[in-house]
Amino acid sequence: AHVLYGLVYGVHLGVGGAKKDMAVLMTLNRNGQGLTLSKKIADKGASTLEGLVALMKKEPREYTFAQTFPTGTHAMWLYYWLASAGINPFKDVKSIVVPPPQMVANMRVGNMDGFSVGEPWNHRAIIDKIGVSAATSQNVWQDHPEKVLGTTADFVKKYPNTARAVTAAILEASQWIDASLQNKLKMAETVAQKSYINTSVDAINERILGRYQNGMGKTWDDPNHMKFSDGGAVNFPYLSDGMWFLTQHKRWGLLKDHPDYLTVAKQINQIDIYKQAATASKTPLPKDVMRTSKLIDGVVWDGKDPKKYADGFKVHA
Repeated sequence: AHVLYGLVYGVHLGVGGAKKDMAVLMTLNRNGQGLTLSKKIADKGASTLEGLVALMKKEPREYTFAQTFPTGTHAMWLYYWLASAGINPFKDVKSIVVPPPQMVANMRVGNMDGFSVGEPWNHRAIIDKIGVSAATSQNVWQDHPEKVLGTTADFVKKYPNTARAVTAAILEASQWIDASLQNKLKMAETVAQKSYINTSVDAINERILGRYQNGMGKTWDDPNHMKFSDGGAVNFPYLSDGMWFLTQHKRWGLLKDHPDYLTVAKQINQIDIYKQAATASKTPLPKDVMRTSKLIDGVVWDGKDPKKYADGFKVHA
């Protein structure tokens, strides 16, 4: 399945669902998610994170934010973003789970002040004039992993050839999407159809091409928009990427104790199968199974000391 990265890790450890051994075959995309604030609070000055902090001080009440799954990527981007400004997502605001296609409708009727979700729902909120883009997920973590190709561990053990063939096929499809503007537009037309996302092509293709607007008159071209291949840089299932989600699950109290971060990542991320699929699809491979990133708060994550990293945040559960 096409699945939220953190969700796979949660299920593997029995967080947010029944415990089941899981596998990640590849990363499907990076960047391109969004943090939207309602037009109602944006009109009071809360169109940015700083504006939100100021409004929460000026007009104290229960502020509600939605994400798509407790252990998923959108929850982690929301929590990290809020916490970078000193807002505790568990103590200072209310956090709720809403399926992506229902985000805009719920914001329209005033059920939430903000949400964290993938496209096209952030852009849809702007089109419908009910929300503004306060930040993108790449503002939180440039080149972050997002959705993965996930399966049960049993599936990989039972059908290794199928797992490898599917991974190679999707690697080829990812290269095709990123190869040209024409291919991206064709992809947008396809997924906009009723049987898939069921929205207008316009709601999809702008941000797929990196053309952003915030709903308050600001427009910009973002070079760090959603990518599906980027010469294979997107797709490698880095162990440090998987471990990062575990550090955040620990930070927010979803995990009571520190797991064996590296062992869990090695169990889940199928590096060997990926390497074989990459060779078959002529996808370049990175030199290392770890990578280094600096997030919105200036903290560097490199996977070397996950316990210290997870315990090092001032804002936590």
